[in-house]
Amino acid sequence: MTVVAQLVQHLAPLVDILYPPRCPSCGAAIAAQEGLCAVCWSTLDMPDHGEADAQDIPVYAATYYNETSRKLVLAYKHGGRIALSRLLARLIAARLPEPRAEARPPLLVPVPLHRWRLWRRGFNQAALLARDLARFGKGEAGLDVLVRHKRTPSLGGLGRDAREQVLAGAFRLNPAQAARLTGRHVVLVDDVLTSGATTRACIAAIAAAGPASIAVACFARVDADYRVDQPDKT
Repeated sequence: MTVVAQLVQHLAPLVDILYPPRCPSCGAAIAAQEGLCAVCWSTLDMPDHGEADAQDIPVYAATYYNETSRKLVLAYKHGGRIALSRLLARLIAARLPEPRAEARPPLLVPVPLHRWRLWRRGFNQAALLARDLARFGKGEAGLDVLVRHKRTPSLGGLGRDAREQVLAGAFRLNPAQAARLTGRHVVLVDDVLTSGATTRACIAAIAAAGPASIAVACFARVDADYRVDQPDKT
C-alpha cells in the first residue's frame, strides 16, 4: 500500500465524521463514502451483457438511463460532484472485458469537450471516467487523443438527424497522438449514450487512424423503454 493510500485509509474515519456518507442519489445515510443506498442500488437497471449499436460497435453500458442513473449523471456532470467518477467508473469497469495479458492494453479515449465548455465546467466528465477506468486496470488513458475543434450548441431536445448535422466534422484526431491508435484496441468513453450521434462522430475520427477495433463504454445508455428526460449531451 502506498503512503498516499495509507493516509487516505487513516483519515477515512475523520472524513466520515465531518462529512457523513450519503447516497448521492437520494441523500439517505450509507455506510461508506463511495456507494449507493440499498433502495437506489436496486433501482439501477443494469444490462445483462454488452450490446451493439447500429454499426455493430460493441457498447458496454453500466446501466440504462432511468430516474436513478439520471440523478447520478446530473449530480456528477452539472452538480460538480466529480468524486462520483470513481463510483461510475467502477460500475462501467464491471461490464468491460478483461484486457488480454499478452496484448497492448486498450486505449481509453474520452469524448472531448470544446475548450470553451471545458473552461466553463472546469472538467471533462468523460476524461475523469477514462482516467479512473485506467486505474481499475481496463486500459491506458488517452485523454488528448480526440479534439473537439467545433463549438456546438446543446444537443438536448434535438432528434437524431439534427444531432448528426450539428456534430458533422466536430471531432478530429490530435495529430501528435494519432499514431497511438494504429493497430490498437480503442474504447471510446462517455458518461451517457443517447442517440449515438456523438459516438458516431468520434468513431469516424478514430477509424481514420486504423485501430484494431473500436468499442464504446458509458455509464448510462438511453433506452426507448424508459420515459425519462434525456440528458443535455455536452
